[in-house]
Amino acid sequence: MANELPNLAALPLVVDLDGTLTPTDTLVESVVQVVKRQPLTVLQFPFWLMQGRAAFKEEIASRTRFSAENLPVREALMNYIRSEKSTGRKIVLATAAHRSIAEQVAIRFPVFDAILASDAGRNLKGTAKLAAIEETVGPHFVYAGDSAADLPIWAKADAAILVGASARVAQEVRKDRPIEREFPSTPVDLALWLRAMRVHQWAKNLLLFVPLLTGFAFLEFDKLATIIGAFIAFSLAASATYMVNDLWDLDSDRAHPRKCKRPFASGAITIKAGVGVAAVLLGSALALAAWLSSAFLVMLAVYLVLTCAYSWVLKEYVLIDVVMLSILYTVRIIAGSVAAHVSVSTWLLAFSVFMFLSLALVKRCAELVSLAQSGRIAASGRDYRVTDLTVLWPLGCGASLSAVVVLGLFISAPETQARYATVQLLWLVAVGLVYWIARVWIKTSRGEMHDDPLVFALKDFGSGVTIALMLAATLAAHFIHLG
Repeated sequence: MANELPNLAALPLVVDLDGTLTPTDTLVESVVQVVKRQPLTVLQFPFWLMQGRAAFKEEIASRTRFSAENLPVREALMNYIRSEKSTGRKIVLATAAHRSIAEQVAIRFPVFDAILASDAGRNLKGTAKLAAIEETVGPHFVYAGDSAADLPIWAKADAAILVGASARVAQEVRKDRPIEREFPSTPVDLALWLRAMRVHQWAKNLLLFVPLLTGFAFLEFDKLATIIGAFIAFSLAASATYMVNDLWDLDSDRAHPRKCKRPFASGAITIKAGVGVAAVLLGSALALAAWLSSAFLVMLAVYLVLTCAYSWVLKEYVLIDVVMLSILYTVRIIAGSVAAHVSVSTWLLAFSVFMFLSLALVKRCAELVSLAQSGRIAASGRDYRVTDLTVLWPLGCGASLSAVVVLGLFISAPETQARYATVQLLWLVAVGLVYWIARVWIKTSRGEMHDDPLVFALKDFGSGVTIALMLAATLAAHFIHLG
């Protein structure tokens, strides 16, 4: 290996796209878009692949409109490319992605003097890409790549730029090629995976414990142990659906001011890795649910069907999405009842539907307030506009007050009077609920509701105190007789 680098500034800089300029895989993203728009098309995939990778990419490209507008890029590498371009260096984009994708990237980043990409008759990968490079720029060039598929190209290049390459690939390249620059990737650590799994959203699954609390069966160890297992199963399944949903919504998430920082939208975690982990989580959840009981497995399956229907179709329809969210919250309570064999009253279910409809509307209003603060007028991927706030505010507040009314009717019901030692203490719960609801809506109007409202309830000190006092009042009403 030479000790001194050749005059690299005079050599063309050839840059790969997938995994290099962008951390994501544009073919996989295109496939997701095609499946999202035309699900039955997946049945044709094997036949397209039988015709070769180039034909497969051509078919996929013809059925999707790929946009590079919000495509994540490695900023350090792009800044280096711009710097080299300013010195007069020739920059070439050479990618195995379809030409339509490469052209979109070149439009967004007008730094490339030439584009080499796959088309209907040629899959530009490995030695095929090398031949195209040598045909376009000659035998002397510097190549920026990331994977083992680039090794044949590096073997012929005058120097290499390593971008997010694995230790094995980097070691192989260093054996006989000078290294012009290195751009290492940020390692995917446990914290990043926990973000992708949205572990903080597991707080929603605490609703499975509600039947134990309302049935005052929380001191029965067997039921408590069963609900803990059910909580774990629901949480694993929820994380799997969150990850699939994030992959499903890549385009709209990247256009969102906050969601664009999510692990998949930002490209911090690859789509292939996300699909693999989601499959493991879902398999584990179903296995645990089946071990607990067949009835609970059915409830988990119902939840999965409903949440997939919401994520893939229903969330795009105004108001239908919030109704579905309220149902998903209530399903958790019913699932807890089924798992622990504790019945729930119609009062609780009616209260849950109204309360969770209000909280779902809080979530939508919070998103619209955030959009309004950023100067935008409509949500991406959802049928909501900032002007809808004039309708959503009163609808959400009305739903929450309806929940309070249901609670009041429950307190006044004869069966409640007979069940509680001092039922009048439950009115303290109603007062606390009114305060908490008002607090949530005020935080939302101020643009301070950055989380799901149930997660907010666990993080916010005032909410925590209020909920603790309401629980204490409920327990006192049941166990303490004040005469």
